[in-house]
Amino acid sequence: MAERIVVGMSGGVDSSVAAALLVEQGYDVVGVTMRVWPWQEPDEPVKRFGSCCGTDAVDDARRVARALGIPYYVLDMAREFDRAVIGPFAGDYRAGRTPVPCVACNSDLKFGSLLARARAWDAVAVATGHYARVARHGATGRFVLLRARDAEKDQTDFLWPLGQAQLAAARFPVGELTKAEVREHARRLGLVTADKPESQEICFVPDDDYRGFLKKRDPAMFRSGPIVDRQGNVLGTHEGVAGYTIGQRKGLGLAAGRPLYVVELDAERNTLVVGGADELARARLVARPVNFIADEPPTRGLRVMAKIRHKHEPAPATVRALPASGAEVLFDEPQRAITPGQSVVFYQGECCVGGGVIER
Repeated sequence: MAERIVVGMSGGVDSSVAAALLVEQGYDVVGVTMRVWPWQEPDEPVKRFGSCCGTDAVDDARRVARALGIPYYVLDMAREFDRAVIGPFAGDYRAGRTPVPCVACNSDLKFGSLLARARAWDAVAVATGHYARVARHGATGRFVLLRARDAEKDQTDFLWPLGQAQLAAARFPVGELTKAEVREHARRLGLVTADKPESQEICFVPDDDYRGFLKKRDPAMFRSGPIVDRQGNVLGTHEGVAGYTIGQRKGLGLAAGRPLYVVELDAERNTLVVGGADELARARLVARPVNFIADEPPTRGLRVMAKIRHKHEPAPATVRALPASGAEVLFDEPQRAITPGQSVVFYQGECCVGGGVIER
């Protein structure tokens, strides 16, 4: 009997091809879309949740599943998503941090709650359309997370929290392909998602307006306060620290005669600190919590290439474990706009060694 794999289908081309590849490889594939955000159900029975959920993504995923001849389900995970992703997302902004919600969604939902449900269905794994690869280390037998073959599409920096049990049950079928090859595969199969544009926004934030989303959820986090320089001189007024991020220049409303950037968010004092571009550069950060994927935390220092945001070019650094699941990262050269709440991710060659959440 073929092994069963549950595929998280987002309605995009990557997860569509992930499902198709597993079908071609002979697995017993079950397609699933996580319904993570409540929407108003239409009155017409044919459009209600459970038949056609009324969204393009679910409709496309359902059509792909039908074309592949696999069963397809929509799981209501809105309550779990609010607990694991949206709540912490809002909490981070409230505390003056800039979060990466996809990281929590991957570790807590896709390879957490969804994996648990998949095992209850006798599935051996959960597959997604992430551009990443998993392999087993020949000497230690531990699972390692590897960069995708397509370096431009690599998404290992969203997967660094995954533990050994999660990686053992994770499948990333498109990790060996380029984006162009993925689209070509979808075209050959006649899948409706073959030429679907990529979605760049946060999935649960309408129109990519995270400020509007947060204002509706917690208006109190948008209290006006002072904009000051490092000397404490008041230069202007901000509209709530949750609306800004480290390195931001536009939207400050300052006329100081020189470019000024956000260099610190002091949520406790409801204060925005600004400075020149030179004040954005830092050579050290502390991250917590940190996950070292396949090895013990390095107490004496480990040489890595570290990246501090998704589009950041990894830079040479030394990472050393700290107590309480922390780590200190020392860059060879100062890096611009190190931002609390973002991920710092460690690489050695094509291997993602681990990562953590930037604390300071």
